[in-house]
Amino acid sequence: MANYYTDIKEIKFELENNPLMERIVELKERQFEDKDTYDEAPQDLADAIDSYDRVLDVVGDIVANVVAPNAEDVDAEGPHHENGRVRYASKTYENLAAMNHAGLNGMTMPRRFGGLNLPVTVYTAANEIVSAGDAGFENIWSLQDCIETLYCFGNEEQREKYIPRVCKGETMSMDLTEPDAGSDLQSVMLKATYDEENQCWRLNGSKRFITNGDSDIHLVLARSEAGTRDGRGLSMFIYDKRDGGVDVRRIENKLGIHGSPTCELVYKNAKAELCGDRKLGLIKYVMSLMNGARLGIAAQSVGLSQAAYNEAIAYARDRKQFGKAIIEFPAVQEMIANIKARLDAGRALLYQTARYVDIYKALEDIGRDRKLTPEERAELKEYSRLADAFTPLAKGMNSEYANQNAYDCIQVHGGSGFMLEYACQRIYRDARITSIYEGTTQLQTVAAIRYVTNGFYSQVIESFNPSRDARIAAMTEKYNACVAAVKEAADQELLDLSARHLYEMAADIIMSLLLLRNAEKAPELFGKSFQVFVKLAEAEVEKHATWLAGLTTSQLDNYRQA
Repeated sequence: MANYYTDIKEIKFELENNPLMERIVELKERQFEDKDTYDEAPQDLADAIDSYDRVLDVVGDIVANVVAPNAEDVDAEGPHHENGRVRYASKTYENLAAMNHAGLNGMTMPRRFGGLNLPVTVYTAANEIVSAGDAGFENIWSLQDCIETLYCFGNEEQREKYIPRVCKGETMSMDLTEPDAGSDLQSVMLKATYDEENQCWRLNGSKRFITNGDSDIHLVLARSEAGTRDGRGLSMFIYDKRDGGVDVRRIENKLGIHGSPTCELVYKNAKAELCGDRKLGLIKYVMSLMNGARLGIAAQSVGLSQAAYNEAIAYARDRKQFGKAIIEFPAVQEMIANIKARLDAGRALLYQTARYVDIYKALEDIGRDRKLTPEERAELKEYSRLADAFTPLAKGMNSEYANQNAYDCIQVHGGSGFMLEYACQRIYRDARITSIYEGTTQLQTVAAIRYVTNGFYSQVIESFNPSRDARIAAMTEKYNACVAAVKEAADQELLDLSARHLYEMAADIIMSLLLLRNAEKAPELFGKSFQVFVKLAEAEVEKHATWLAGLTTSQLDNYRQA
């Protein structure tokens, strides 16, 4: 592929064909107040969109000519553990150097700190593009996004100290999980104590499964309140690797994303700074951090789906059986069409989510400098809620699609797909983690189910006008009937068991509507995918409706195996 951005017209479509982009640019550029201060600042809407296009063109070029060609070597070598430190795979340094040389760091940060001041939607596109080249490298490069949390909740001194470093290419990590606290972050016990003599905090304990764990700057969740056992005793801290005190005990030996070092860390009286207020580490800051990370994994998943599609269609066009290319066989055509349909639908959901995030985050940022108007506060509330409702859909569905698409990509390859010399096996291994880390698909369902039961997803679906397509209208009727039946049962255990089915029904309908909108605007890009995806969605909704119709409270015991 010559360029991982310009060769994929669907990404550019998402950036240029949605009315929300105008509002996003207006808010992010604050009426273009930087245009007389910074040469690179856009002058108007058209200039901003052109600027985004040029940045992503550079990303796409680097991925095509550096990151993707290095992916197999990085996967084979992996990172090294040496004297308590991490040394990346050799060609990871080439990847980082290329990105740093192009100035592709601090992408969403304000220009006054050396950032590019790009919207989250554009950064999401960059994440997708990098992931299509090498999902493991994306994990290292994209963790610059941790700086968003420091920017939002740190003080101005901390912003001035750390943000320019990230904009110049220093790496970050979020140190949350511990050996005895996986998804249950309330159980975190890394101890933070205040050092009165040196006027700083000290961290002691261990962390596990830390992506890019030997980074330059860490955001650390630690227990600052002695005697507590729940989330109310946790605070967020900034650890600077320059100060020492943290060693890498080991690098995990993983199934996939080999280029990304996943570390177990030991903190020994490590100096740290409090980020924000005490006791809000989990309750406020980690929730914000995780939502950003989940959007990042959704983008990574879409990138992996794109990679799976690229490999599948290229192989099917080249491979000949019985005197003709296998892409001419209906069974292969169906698999590839399904990959493309899931890819386009998932991407539509990803960028719709990113746009919602952009608007509420830009308004929050403006609110730090001045009082928002009543209209702005209402807009902030609306888009914050939409972002919160869509993020678990985008993360959960796209990660599941990445796994299915990678599976189907290997199936298209047949026996060759089981051989290590084909990229599809790396894509398959890399995809597997996406439905696990930053909250499993089951946890995404937990995050989303309240938007099922309070009717919010139904309101969103109605606002997209499902009656425009008879098949989507029929799916919507089935979904609403299933929601009503489960709520009427008034059984929490039955709701918990039904949640995944209701969640997927809502997502299938929303993605169908988003893809319909795209197909109406660009039938040459999305017309086929829409028809294929709606057929898939109809089958999925019918499957879930049938399962839910047969479930009663008396049958719950059938699902208890313990």
